Amino acid sequence: MQIIPAVDIRGGRCVRLLQGRFDQETVFADDPVEMAVHWVSLGAERLHVVDLDGARTGRPQNTDNVARVVAALRIPVQVGGGIRTAETARRMLDLGVDRVVIGTSAVLDRDLARAMFETFGEQVALGLDAREGLVATHGWQEVSDLKVVEFAREMERLGARRIIHTDIGRDGMLEGVNLVAMEGLAKAVQIPVIASGGVTSIDDIRDLKKLEPLGIEGVIVGKALYTGSLQLEEAIAAGR
Repeated sequence: MQIIPAVDIRGGRCVRLLQGRFDQETVFADDPVEMAVHWVSLGAERLHVVDLDGARTGRPQNTDNVARVVAALRIPVQVGGGIRTAETARRMLDLGVDRVVIGTSAVLDRDLARAMFETFGEQVALGLDAREGLVATHGWQEVSDLKVVEFAREMERLGARRIIHTDIGRDGMLEGVNLVAMEGLAKAVQIPVIASGGVTSIDDIRDLKKLEPLGIEGVIVGKALYTGSLQLEEAIAAGR
């Protein structure tokens, strides 16, 4: 099970939000490249980058910083935030990004979602962000009436190859992973799931590792790494 550090970019800096709230921001580094290189030096084999400004506005706002991160690393980088057209996805992939993450666009336009899954295959993942069991959109600022499992199954039928599932209520709170939700989703679909939101300690990694046979192939870790409540090297060892 792969441990994937998160680098969230807002205004060109590496930050963390509480439950996706833009008024609850903590800056951890002025240069996201510096932080990305740090995680790689500790053994990271993949990086998860989010353009928070892009997620909020609907168009990437930190492309130059994403390009700098990709250029500085020799590991795969997946990027989300404001990728709502095939053209935008292609531009990101042309920068050297390994995988783009789409969320809002899949909710708003099923035909676009199908086309992107067909065109980009393994290079696109569905970002399924949930608040109290319902799918959230527009940088977590809005909540739809779509139930997580039903939407996940629909996206799988349309060709999604992978799901990144974030429990917004747990994100940045250091209160533990929503194992019930992660297990339920993993059982509901046949494609791999990457868990996100709430990871606090090594126990969360070990608990998620037990779900690996169900299809949990990775976990994105953010605030726990930045605050030191979880050490990346230890998490990687537990994931293996």
